[in-house]
Amino acid sequence: MSVGSRYGLGGRCIVRWTARRRGAIGGDDRVPMLSDSTLEPADPSRRGLGPVLVPALTILGHPNLERVGERALLLEMATAHEAQLSRMEPVFAMPGRAPSALKDRHVSRTPLRLRYAGGGGISLCMGESTTHLVVDGEVLEGERELSPAEIARGVVLELSERVVLTLHIAMVAPPAGDGGDNLGLSVDTQAPPLSGRGPAGDGGDDLGLVGQCAALDRVRREIRAIAKGDMPVLILGETGTGKELVAQAIHRLSARRAEPFLAVNMASLSPSLASAELFGIKKGAFTGAVEDRRGYFGEARNGTLFLDEIGDTPPDVQVMLLRALETGEIQAVGSRTVERPHVRVLSATDANLQARIASGAFRAPLLHRLAGFEISLPPLRARREDIGCLFVHFLRDELMRVGQPDAWRASGPDGRGFVPASLIAQLARYDWPGNVRQLRNVVRQLVVSSRGALELRAGPHLDELLGRGAGAQRAGATPRLTIPAQPDRVRRSPKDVTEDELVATLRACRWDLKAAAYRLRLARSSLYELLNRCTRVRRAADLTHAEIAHAYRDCGGDIDAMVERLEVSRKSLSRRIRELKVPVRVAHR
Repeated sequence: MSVGSRYGLGGRCIVRWTARRRGAIGGDDRVPMLSDSTLEPADPSRRGLGPVLVPALTILGHPNLERVGERALLLEMATAHEAQLSRMEPVFAMPGRAPSALKDRHVSRTPLRLRYAGGGGISLCMGESTTHLVVDGEVLEGERELSPAEIARGVVLELSERVVLTLHIAMVAPPAGDGGDNLGLSVDTQAPPLSGRGPAGDGGDDLGLVGQCAALDRVRREIRAIAKGDMPVLILGETGTGKELVAQAIHRLSARRAEPFLAVNMASLSPSLASAELFGIKKGAFTGAVEDRRGYFGEARNGTLFLDEIGDTPPDVQVMLLRALETGEIQAVGSRTVERPHVRVLSATDANLQARIASGAFRAPLLHRLAGFEISLPPLRARREDIGCLFVHFLRDELMRVGQPDAWRASGPDGRGFVPASLIAQLARYDWPGNVRQLRNVVRQLVVSSRGALELRAGPHLDELLGRGAGAQRAGATPRLTIPAQPDRVRRSPKDVTEDELVATLRACRWDLKAAAYRLRLARSSLYELLNRCTRVRRAADLTHAEIAHAYRDCGGDIDAMVERLEVSRKSLSRRIRELKVPVRVAHR
């Protein structure tokens, strides 16, 4: 199946984007590190040298949550150096699903443009598009150039307060038999899901892994490659990245799948009891040993033993463990008999083992025994395009847990869907130090705090958490001109602004959002978040044709008077007038 058929794209196209490789995930060059990649026109001499990097848009949020995870490869940027984004283009799809444009009536038919800016950057240009576009938390009114570092990290785009996309880099492997440049695109919407991925909108697979980023696909390939053997595997990754999930997947695909899988937290083992815990005890070995007891190795006989937090294993326990791994033999405390439990050992850590070896805290021979093969898991911040799929996956699980399995299909106010676009955008901009585990916990809090509501809403604690993450300056981001803050104007936290103060300030500033943000001492992005949450502030998108026509008549066409009457910003009102094609000719004071 061709790359094009995976994503529902038609025609044939020459891809002229390549990666300048400066590093790799897991210590080799199998998958370029996207954070260090730059995009440049392809060198014809590189033909056939493997995967290429292509700009892509992935749906993170949509009123129809089943569309989350759909992707559009911006292949046209390879030849025309430009792509368009509108209600009708590009086409998004997932494997096994018919391709479709966004088709949201609140997104303008007039496209905004993405242009190759040279030096690896991409320029976003609004042109004549009336789509309300927020780029990484900032409203775009003209043009903005995105640096290679921003694109590699993933740029969050909010369209008309309804659709959330991420602009990122996708790794595309040419089909078998292809020279490496020509991707042989053809439509094949009946193709089976990639990597056994699960239901629509879920992005899961038979390994229990959710997502479709290049680094996760590499993990899938490595799991399948080593599952059938008996070699020890060391799984590396930050806390919360799913190391035990990978260990379980290896066990399920192995010949030992019918035998026990046993997980042990090595950091919790007491050196004085470790020998008994790991290898077992013989009756009478010491006072209180009234019966034989098998240790972890014995319990996992013929199966898989997963040693979690291996980097925090006490030094004395490392010596015991090394002996067992070298010989394959164990001896219970108080026993003279040597046993061979025939277990496969998988281990995991979030520690830098090389640094621990250098400091004397970890034994190098033990690392060599454990690391027959290494699998490195990407942090969530490096797979931003997967946040939407993960969110929907956890959302469905948590709604099932609270007895509301179909709530995610509900339509919120104005048909916006159960999950507000602003909330998804906040989640996508956050850096997730706790990775996937932290995201799952956040979804659980959202579901519990929004029980019975028409849409998910973040409470004050989550607002503060996500606000801090969204407001952080991105590493490598292109600096933009800002008005320097005055020393006596310390920024306030959004949680300190009440609804009464917000509404009063908006009215005093005649719905000039820039002036209101200045008076409230808030960042513009913080003000927009407050507006999205405030139930007393109406959205311009809620205005009907009749309301605008009546206000126009009563105010004599004075746009500023209409703003005060309808209580929306001037820019939002003008945009709504264009959307509804209200026949007005506004006057100005």
